[in-house]
Amino acid sequence: MYAAYLVLTLVTAAATGFGAYLDFTRHPMIVAIANRLRVPVSWMLPLGTCLAAGSLGLLAGLAVRPLGVAAAAGLVLYFVGAVITHLRVGDLKLGGALLFLGLSAATLALALTAPH
Repeated sequence: MYAAYLVLTLVTAAATGFGAYLDFTRHPMIVAIANRLRVPVSWMLPLGTCLAAGSLGLLAGLAVRPLGVAAAAGLVLYFVGAVITHLRVGDLKLGGALLFLGLSAATLALALTAPH
């Protein structure tokens, strides 16, 4: 079970780290999504910072499990907010947000249950 936790944590950390990079660089794809959701582009740096902190927290959690639990829980909340933001404007293109939410939730579940 620890192997699954390790692999899922690394995948989730890589995915959210890449998401942070896209926010930091204001990638055109991310800017288009932000515009569609009526999220100001000026929020890209704070949102990217949240993703980067979550990604680093997941990695730190490999050494100190409570940090990983906190990071995974924070990412779950972040992506619940993302889903709500999509629904708020009637945007049903939820694939990315739901994928990241699923990764974060699964990582949280394993962080809470996998042996150390």
